[in-house]
Amino acid sequence: MTSEAGEIMEKLKEKKAEYEAIASTDSSVNLENIDTRIITEVLGPERYGRVRFQGSGVTPTQYFGSGSKQYMPSGSQAQAEVHRLRDQIAQMQASTVEQIAEVQRKYEELQQQLRVEAAEREAAVTTKEVEVATMAVEQSRKYDELYLQLQQMMQMFQQSQKPPS
Repeated sequence: MTSEAGEIMEKLKEKKAEYEAIASTDSSVNLENIDTRIITEVLGPERYGRVRFQGSGVTPTQYFGSGSKQYMPSGSQAQAEVHRLRDQIAQMQASTVEQIAEVQRKYEELQQQLRVEAAEREAAVTTKEVEVATMAVEQSRKYDELYLQLQQMMQMFQQSQKPPS
């Protein structure tokens, strides 16, 4: 092992001991992913396009394979991805809210249009009813006129049948 690699290994061991000592006295310290955090503190954040400890020419796809889930981004990259996904969810929610508002607006427009059409149909029915009632009144008046004419004719006929006195 080179002296540089030995120094790095020593720093990694020291950081691990430091975290374990803190965790033994403070129960709120989370030891989950401690190795990743220690490596990130000692070596700096992970960079895309290379695999740590494999040199600069080895890519994650070459090392792990294209379908592998072994390559995990660093904490900051994961946080950035979580933030990006949260933003995407917020945008989707906003878009959904806008779509719901648009559908609701169209629904209200259609309801108003249906109310107008119903009112127009009612007005048309009322107009027809008035016309029918007017025609009924007119026919009744004509019937009354004809009935009066018939009575007058019958009186004239009866008078013409009486012998002259």
